Amino acid sequence: MATSEVAEGQAVPSLLTPEYKKTRPGAMFAFAIGTMSDSMEGGLVNTLFPVIMKALNLQVGDLGTLSSISKWARMLFGTMWAVLGDKFGRKMIMVVMTGLWGLWTAAAGLAQDFTGLVILYSIGVIGTVAAEPIQNGLMVDMFDEDERGKAYGTLRTIGVAGGLLLTPLIGQLANIQDGWRIGMYIMGGLSVLSGILLQIFLKEPPRRIVAGDPDAGKLKVADIKQIAKVPSFWLMAVMLLFVTSMVFFAFMVTYFVKVRGWQTASAAILYTVFMAGFAVGGFTGGTIGDWFQSKFSDKGRVMFMQIYLALWAVMTYLFIQLDWGMGVPVYIIAFLTGLVGSWGFSGAVLPMVGQIV
Repeated sequence: MATSEVAEGQAVPSLLTPEYKKTRPGAMFAFAIGTMSDSMEGGLVNTLFPVIMKALNLQVGDLGTLSSISKWARMLFGTMWAVLGDKFGRKMIMVVMTGLWGLWTAAAGLAQDFTGLVILYSIGVIGTVAAEPIQNGLMVDMFDEDERGKAYGTLRTIGVAGGLLLTPLIGQLANIQDGWRIGMYIMGGLSVLSGILLQIFLKEPPRRIVAGDPDAGKLKVADIKQIAKVPSFWLMAVMLLFVTSMVFFAFMVTYFVKVRGWQTASAAILYTVFMAGFAVGGFTGGTIGDWFQSKFSDKGRVMFMQIYLALWAVMTYLFIQLDWGMGVPVYIIAFLTGLVGSWGFSGAVLPMVGQIV
């Protein structure tokens, strides 16, 4: 029987039967739709903010408020949804909160002023952020350690690839009167669709059982204290304070419109090229991370993370600080920046967190 090693050296038996493994592609597809919906909600605001700003008489600084809402929601509600998933069933919470809850995102398209937009968008985001922590927990149970990097990368690639189809459409909504409202309706519909697909295809995996711990998988205060003693966990937590992609994604389109003089629709296409690189980077990063893990054992993913961070710093400098005009070179740089940008989380961070917890 295959095993997965934990930090203490205990063997965690794999309970994944061949029959269960056959159900994973359908679940991954449902996850990808949810991931696409979750990421594109923020992408919608970032891409169409220049026209939202004009329609609702906003300031550029208001984009910071809107883009921060999902970050606050993840911080304040992410753990709560994960705990409720453990208590009432992870599938049920995901179907309701990341699926049916998408109706609130659609309702944000009805907002008549900035206050209404913030309230409705916030309510919608509070539900959709349930997907990330619960989904990551499911992925740990659905895949063994030596294949998690590829699994996370594949999920990112599918989700982002779907977003590539939507981003140009969303960009073109800038040319339609109140097109941003239509975008909100589309995003809300995608959330509902993800809930339906999860209900149909997701079969909850058997939880991994640690020898001598019959309550493994249930949140206990003692476990939080135990995790807090792992240096890698704190290093990654502190690192997140310096992850510039949090700001990069939010302001990329607005930056090219306001600073570089691009049209919103054209900047959206550039963002699409960037996300194309991000899609390819999700799979390649996960695969490379798995290779580093197999080659260098417990130091492998850390080494890969260092390489990623250095390359990300170089690529973002080239992309943002140098004016490449509006020709082919800027699209090449955008693609390569996106390619590198997706490596770290699929190949290093998410598998490392999964291994720690």
